Amino acid sequence: MTAFTIACIEANREVSRCLKEDFRVSLLQKEERGAGGDISSAADLLAEKIFVKHLSSFGRIESEESGVIGAGECTVIIDPLDGSANFASGFPYYGTSVALLDARGRLEAAQVCNLASGDLFVKEHTKNLLTDNLFSLDYAPQIGMPDPELGLFEKAYTHPRIAAALLEAGYKFRSPGATALSLAYAHNVQFFLFVGQSRIYDIVAGLAICEGLEVVVEEDYVIVSHSKAFAKNIETIIRRSLV
Repeated sequence: MTAFTIACIEANREVSRCLKEDFRVSLLQKEERGAGGDISSAADLLAEKIFVKHLSSFGRIESEESGVIGAGECTVIIDPLDGSANFASGFPYYGTSVALLDARGRLEAAQVCNLASGDLFVKEHTKNLLTDNLFSLDYAPQIGMPDPELGLFEKAYTHPRIAAALLEAGYKFRSPGATALSLAYAHNVQFFLFVGQSRIYDIVAGLAICEGLEVVVEEDYVIVSHSKAFAKNIETIIRRSLV
């Protein structure tokens, strides 16, 4: 593994310990509106501080919380706490998202971690996608579920017409509330769907984890599935529902 990947793992481990073993109610306190547009919590800012400590030597950091931090030819894009509302509610679906881009904006590495379960997804440039537990060193190639029965539709509650059309077409789905994590789990489900304007913090690392899948990225939606035909079906439903 590269030095960047190892540094990300160490940062994730420290964030995990701070949010779980050293949890305190003050972490839920709301602070200020972050660069991504959402209100940052003390937990968001603590996680950001940890990532900056571990990753600032690799380049300038663009964080959902504080925006641009530091300088450098390469760019590290982070969502220090993906699914903040889930964390604040005790719902075990929250994590982190990190991507490293070279000076030309090309992806060098990406990492998405579910801090609640310890599931870790690692992608390094031309190497295969690896997955394992955050506190394990026995990483293995990602293997998706052979016959998934449902999809992930993030923020489905904001698009009731699309949700109804998917149900009418016979597609089951969940909306767990953490976009980067849901992208990372796309290998295990029928489809991933996000409708609306996506932010770089939410999707750049997650899309890297989707290598080998059919990916459709448009201005108003993102679709990931196991086949081009399936993605086309979902896209048709979206366009009809948005008319």
